[in-house]
Amino acid sequence: MKQDVEQAAAAMREIFPATPLQLNDHLSARYGATVYLKREDLSPVRSYKIRGAFNFSRKALAAGASGKSFVCASAGNHAQGFAFVCRHFGVPGIVFMPVTTPQQKIDKTRIFGGEYITIRLVGDIFDQCYQAARDHVEAIAGIMVPPFDHADIIEGQATVAAEIVEQLPEGAVPDLVVLPVGGGGLAAGVTGYFGDALTADRFIFCEPEGAPSLRRSLEAGSVVTLEQVDNFVDGAAVGRIGDLNFAALSGFEPGQVMLLAENAICLTITEMLNVEGVVLEPAGALSITALEVLGREGLEGKTVVAVVSGGNFDFERLPDVKERAMRHAGLKKYFILRMAQRPGALRDFLNLLGDEDDIARFEYLKKSARNFGSVLIGIETKHAENFPLLKQRFDAAGLRYQDITENEILANLVI
Repeated sequence: MKQDVEQAAAAMREIFPATPLQLNDHLSARYGATVYLKREDLSPVRSYKIRGAFNFSRKALAAGASGKSFVCASAGNHAQGFAFVCRHFGVPGIVFMPVTTPQQKIDKTRIFGGEYITIRLVGDIFDQCYQAARDHVEAIAGIMVPPFDHADIIEGQATVAAEIVEQLPEGAVPDLVVLPVGGGGLAAGVTGYFGDALTADRFIFCEPEGAPSLRRSLEAGSVVTLEQVDNFVDGAAVGRIGDLNFAALSGFEPGQVMLLAENAICLTITEMLNVEGVVLEPAGALSITALEVLGREGLEGKTVVAVVSGGNFDFERLPDVKERAMRHAGLKKYFILRMAQRPGALRDFLNLLGDEDDIARFEYLKKSARNFGSVLIGIETKHAENFPLLKQRFDAAGLRYQDITENEILANLVI
């Protein structure tokens, strides 16, 4: 496998240089470790997906696929990598996207593909879009370029590992390689390339809590299709890991797959933007979020390589990401208060707030009661330890309240 991967990496230099493996001083100091970030967000399409698309297309054309149309179904990074590669090889490509795809992603795909790409918007959800793409491929005898479940795609993604080996300082061997997982192509390729050079226990895999397809499949001993997926971490929100990819990863333990809270991922995005000036998409922040969970205790003294899978972040999502990050950090909470309907009640409540507490939202939910009314209030503070003190003052004042910050059902209804 190594020789094929290295040949693929060499061929890939036609379209972009190796993405950097950067020693990150900030994270290294935080964890007392030597932390390298493999910056796939710095590829021409800001994700590693261009690798698999290039390798698949290169091999298909070598096998006689010239003259045929290439087709993919994707609303994100795979579509953009596919489009870039179609333009490079000068082959016609058709990208199927759901009708609900944000215009920004449609525009970027069109820019990367230029005149070689046709975009078709079909269906409200990805499954409908994917089926339309498959039907079209059969109708025109075209070439379907899958996002992850194909040997040539896996081989292309494995070039990430080949570059890591070349870029590490001489004699350096990772104690830990941290890999994000969606469909599993990247993880299957990287672990396969390292082979016996790194023992299995040196790999950590990361999935969002809302899309644990690898974790559940390893627990079951076979591929599991998730009944429900949270699409917030859209680059890794896969309901079923690829069959080939699971076969490659089936020897790992379920405990090696970390399930990361979506709000924790948001905190990573905001910190990396504010501290390092690095723009990450939610899936691209998975491996760095895993470092935070492992902490100094789990990382100190180790050489760590964390793969940053992508940076295609839609800044229209920033307010939601910031909100989630503050809630995860304990700096923002939402309460429903039972407030007396009398003059001075609001002033009495305001007097309970500390010097670092600020009201971010205030809304009456019910005004019909004569004596009491329900109020939704959002409070931000500078330090998380201020909230236990605030609750103590609420209790001492006899204020009836409910903290709904972590109540997802109720919070989604009223916040």
